[in-house]
Amino acid sequence: MSLTVTPTGQACGAFIEGVDLSREVSPDVISSIREAWLEHHVVVFPKQKLTDDDLERFALYFGPFGHDPFFESIPGHDHVAAIQRNADETTSIFAETWHTDWSFQKNPPIGTCLYGITIPPKGGDTLYANQHLALERMPDDLRARFEDKVAIHSARLGYSKDGIYGDVEAGSDRSMNIIASDEALEEQTHPLVRAHPETGRLGIFGAPLSYIVGFEGVGEEESATLMKELHDWQTRDEFLYRHEWEPGMLVLWDNRSVLHRATGGYEGHDRLLHRTTIGASV
Repeated sequence: MSLTVTPTGQACGAFIEGVDLSREVSPDVISSIREAWLEHHVVVFPKQKLTDDDLERFALYFGPFGHDPFFESIPGHDHVAAIQRNADETTSIFAETWHTDWSFQKNPPIGTCLYGITIPPKGGDTLYANQHLALERMPDDLRARFEDKVAIHSARLGYSKDGIYGDVEAGSDRSMNIIASDEALEEQTHPLVRAHPETGRLGIFGAPLSYIVGFEGVGEEESATLMKELHDWQTRDEFLYRHEWEPGMLVLWDNRSVLHRATGGYEGHDRLLHRTTIGASV
């Protein structure tokens, strides 16, 4: 089996062909995939025909399952969640703000797998922002302000009972089964600038407006200013890859290296993807 790795030509991302992920994959091939994943941060496998068993098996090649705390799994698969939106739905787009998956956990998932099942004819792209590039190209004076910061992460803006997906949505037409909880009020700290645990490459971890809610030892007003400056920088166009979905595409991204967010533009069309997360080996 010979893999072909083709970079997207954007700030990150590569397409990988030459492997059928509906079958067991050899350790040598997985090693090659991991190498490409660490280099490009987002890898795309087009034209796959996968079951949920296949999706779970693929995730386990790279680590244990992660814990998804605020939405339910699909029946029969404890580690697969449906990311869906019905054609007539009027709620806000799920995951439309920049974020790193579950960065508010003590040991956030290292990766996320997303498999396209029902894909609209237009819209619904996923954007990725390369946080190694964002740090490396950050002006020295701005970098000096963030270099030693410890970020405070929390899920409260989204998943608390007063959050975006909380009780305010009770009775809404959202098709995803999201579970708001007081657990979302908890906080966890992580260094803002940190080395990737496998490659050693420095990068920015996390994003304001989603899970970063402040900085240790910094007042609320100054934190708000810093968070806006950080968000504006780390999501600049020069750091982005725009992924256009097709049915049968599997995407694996490195939560330690990129931010991501969903986009809309597919009103009147159903959209369904299945997701699983890869946990940290601790």
